[in-house]
Amino acid sequence: MSLDIDQIALHQLIKRGEQTLEVVLRDSLLATNGAVEEMMAELHRVYSAKNKAYGLFSEESELAQALRSQRKGDEDFLAFSRAATGRLRDELAKYPFADGGIVLFCQYRYLAVEYLLVAVLNNLSSMRVNEELDISSTHHLDINHADIVARIDLTEWETNPESTRYLTFLKGRVGRKVSDFFMDFLGASEGLNAKAQNKGLLQALDDFTNEAQLDKNERQAARQQVYAYCNEQLQSGEEIELSSLADELPWAVDDKNFQQFTADKGYELEESFPADRSTLRQLTKFAGSGGGLTISFDAMLLGERIYWDPATDTLTIKGTPPNLRDQLQRRSSGK
Repeated sequence: MSLDIDQIALHQLIKRGEQTLEVVLRDSLLATNGAVEEMMAELHRVYSAKNKAYGLFSEESELAQALRSQRKGDEDFLAFSRAATGRLRDELAKYPFADGGIVLFCQYRYLAVEYLLVAVLNNLSSMRVNEELDISSTHHLDINHADIVARIDLTEWETNPESTRYLTFLKGRVGRKVSDFFMDFLGASEGLNAKAQNKGLLQALDDFTNEAQLDKNERQAARQQVYAYCNEQLQSGEEIELSSLADELPWAVDDKNFQQFTADKGYELEESFPADRSTLRQLTKFAGSGGGLTISFDAMLLGERIYWDPATDTLTIKGTPPNLRDQLQRRSSGK
């Protein structure tokens, strides 16, 4: 992995009692050695694989102002990280769920792009067995379950300040968003809505295939082609390019390809945008849950083995999976 660490700093927030958060600040940057490089490579990999929301700094963002000063050389990276950790503590202390953690600031380059990654990582205890087969306690950073992370594309931010996607962050858990305090700390708001872009793409595709008067098999083929392209982009970490996607579809509406169709119809799709795995799955599957029922099936089965009556809101399934049929048979026979 071509990841080059420029500067990295660690600090700590320790919860004392019910409402007190103590700040422990390092007085020097972390030395870049093999262990640090391995940790950052893993954090970069884990973060890149997760679904992220996109944001941008507000004009009043204190972090953005401090970061600009640091980038100009008015303040060194350590001082920037120490001051930012203090602001993070002040913001986090407003919330009842406030916990401590290791606060990480890392400026690094990956594939010619410069990033600043900010994270709050849990420091967990575990047991280890040494060479003499003795058991002792140890601590490790819970990188795989990190959910308080934001990354600023410094290259994009400085070369294209009007962008709405130079800042990415992880969405919080169900209920009160854990990320709320983090966004307040960053002085950022949500920018490009990747899920909305993907939903718009699916709607545009349905309308396109309708107006192109494709038959059922052709519509299914179009969905499969779009899914294959988008999934390939997702797996490679690349964005969906409308022009490239249009080249995958051989059909046209009034001599206009898919990209021209979306522009003329006002779907407001970006020329490129990130793929959203859960939304794209709707191209090939139907899925839903509620009221104790969970159903998922391949889209091509609708009208073949699975039939929906909208008048009665009833699904009819012909041919159940063998393992489900076995359970039903055993239950009906009282075994």
